Amino acid sequence: MKTLTAFILCGGKSSRMKSEKGLVLFQEKPFIEHIIQAILPVTKNIQLITNTNDYDYLPYQKTADIVKDKGPLGGIYTVLENSETEFNLILSCDIPLISSELLTELISKHNQEAQITIFATESRIHPLIGIYSKKIIPLIKEAIDNNELKMMDFLSKVPHQIIKIDESENFPLTNINSADELNDLNINLS
Repeated sequence: MKTLTAFILCGGKSSRMKSEKGLVLFQEKPFIEHIIQAILPVTKNIQLITNTNDYDYLPYQKTADIVKDKGPLGGIYTVLENSETEFNLILSCDIPLISSELLTELISKHNQEAQITIFATESRIHPLIGIYSKKIIPLIKEAIDNNELKMMDFLSKVPHQIIKIDESENFPLTNINSADELNDLNINLS
């Protein structure tokens, strides 16, 4: 893939974490910085989707949601409307263990015919670690207009590709949504 923009979705209500998820510290660094570190070997073209100025210390372009309070689909819609590249790597801000190797695998296995490419294990699909095409803008706009905001329902309506990975590879894709999950992660890694 010649040109690719990476977008990190920094939105969300963070109701379980009780603080801005992308700025939660893990191994003495905010989640967002771990994710950026994993993206940099893949592309230097990184942007953040955020409705707050909490990320202003980072030297990347920030964009606010076009349509507020529409969850991940609203964030993806904002990405695609603002992106200058056809294909876009979209990541949530709560996956501090993501690796450059997994992102490289996602990109190298992406079929250009697929409008969305994501990872899945036997037990879980990861829609917020994926490659999304600008071609889906009309479909995503329609879903938002109809308040049909469930990611899995949206995926079922779009030509997509699922890259199967072993359950053992699922760990780097773990999203951390609460202080308890962060504590468990720290315990597992110690």
